[in-house]
Amino acid sequence: MMASIGEFDPLNTRVPATKIEVTVSTCKNHQANCYSFFLHISPWTSSPSLSLSVVVLYLQAVGTKEWREFGRTEVIDNTRNPDFVRKFVLDFFFEEKQNLRFDVTLSWPCHAINSLFSIFSPPKDFLGQTFCTLGEIIGSTGGRLERTLSGIPGKKCGVIILTAEELSNCRDIATMQLCANKLDKKDFFGKSDPFLVFYRSNEDGTFTICHKTEVIKNTLNPVWQPFTIPVRALCNGDYDRTVKVDVYDWDRDGSHDFIGEFTTSYRELSRGQNQFNVYEVLNPKKKGKKKKYINSGTVSTPTSPISASHSSVLVFMLFFYFCNPSQPTSLHYMSPYQMNAYAMALKAVGEIIQDYDSDKLFPAYGFGAKLPPDGKISHAFPLSGDNDNPNCVGIEGVLEAYFQSLRTVQLYGPTNFAPVINKVANCAAEITDGSQYFVLLMITDGVISDMVQTKEAVVNAASLPLSIIIVGVGPAEFDAMEELDGDEVRVSSRGRLAERDIVQFVPFRDYIDRSGNQVLSMARLAKDVLAEIPDQLLSFMKGRGIEPRPALSSSPLPGLHQHI
Repeated sequence: MMASIGEFDPLNTRVPATKIEVTVSTCKNHQANCYSFFLHISPWTSSPSLSLSVVVLYLQAVGTKEWREFGRTEVIDNTRNPDFVRKFVLDFFFEEKQNLRFDVTLSWPCHAINSLFSIFSPPKDFLGQTFCTLGEIIGSTGGRLERTLSGIPGKKCGVIILTAEELSNCRDIATMQLCANKLDKKDFFGKSDPFLVFYRSNEDGTFTICHKTEVIKNTLNPVWQPFTIPVRALCNGDYDRTVKVDVYDWDRDGSHDFIGEFTTSYRELSRGQNQFNVYEVLNPKKKGKKKKYINSGTVSTPTSPISASHSSVLVFMLFFYFCNPSQPTSLHYMSPYQMNAYAMALKAVGEIIQDYDSDKLFPAYGFGAKLPPDGKISHAFPLSGDNDNPNCVGIEGVLEAYFQSLRTVQLYGPTNFAPVINKVANCAAEITDGSQYFVLLMITDGVISDMVQTKEAVVNAASLPLSIIIVGVGPAEFDAMEELDGDEVRVSSRGRLAERDIVQFVPFRDYIDRSGNQVLSMARLAKDVLAEIPDQLLSFMKGRGIEPRPALSSSPLPGLHQHI
């Protein structure tokens, strides 16, 4: 076990079991600052402004008790009852008290205060605050906590409502488009300026805002632009969960006129245009007052169904290159104080990958070593030591198996890549229907000894559901690796070009933070290492004409499932 450096323990950083989405759903009647009055009547403003509200979330550090800003909502203008779309996604640790502070402030328009406040003292933009713990929100009935804002002596600051929901593992992304027909006319000198607001339903019967469309000016038959939204945000992976849509007529002063509403579900929206996907926009007040009232217009989906990028099963396989001199400068050196380059590269990529894996079992191999007891050279041996079960439990399990292997095997060359690529390619060749996509991660510090065979292996593998990531560690020249990365020139072998670019090579030394910050180094590496995987996956699917599978089963599809 490695010793920690300060507060950072490279092998024991916790991976939270739960992510919680916190929504600031409503801030009721918080007091506008007195300067809002001047802004409202000021001749220097281009338009009247009641207030520009924003909520800032602060987290309290465990050791120092210092409050640190975590994030802030979008700015909403001209209302004292804003519903914020932007969420706060927090890691939840059951065993800890996680203190939160929510500050409600004004966000002032610069063009107004530059002129106005040259006369007056600077505005007091603080509108109120509340303190709570993440556990309090989660433990409240229905995950809904209502708190009175305080902080301004002698003033009622209003109420803030916080809701929390555990996020599902659903990672589908939906692209949808809606249009309307014959909406009610709301503007005296024109038609209407309609926009849509989407809400997902909660268990207690309330609704949480999740999306707003753009405003379409002066029309009763708007066609909104297509938009993309995570299915998790729309219904948290439950395709039958009620989705409410409100239709409004936009007004400059923020008093948007309610046109009507309708309810649907992601499953219904996924069916595209049909007789069941024309929704009547109903206004309950009109319906109650007017006997001949039918509706306030209709909303429908376009001719094509809503598309969703459903996740394929990704199978990750990891190979460590073991050939390196037995010297204190070895890149495999096991320091009690810090991770070596191999461990850092694995942890950087693995900690992102493992979030998408349901069983956390990762097959991991080494290559370039003599194995006990007879010293046989191997270019594909399981780090676990068990040929029948190469799986390691979690990234921590992979690291432990890696360090254990360093104690038992003899590092030995040459550096042959072709056996590794062919081993994974054989697995990928068995499943080409799009249900699985393989990603090979190779961590190496040596030059390639079998370049001709490796290029042929890459060309052959380019037609398979496979991507190859190579992380080069150490000071060696990596010209051969760059040649395999087909960003500029497609890899070829014996006159054949690779069908598509499947190799991503990155030298770890380019991402090492000069101040020695290992966390920052790993974050930079992981971002670039995984950057090309989505496009490579899509290029295979499109090349084979494999369409996203519609998620219309009786139960939600599982989230992305990956293996190393």
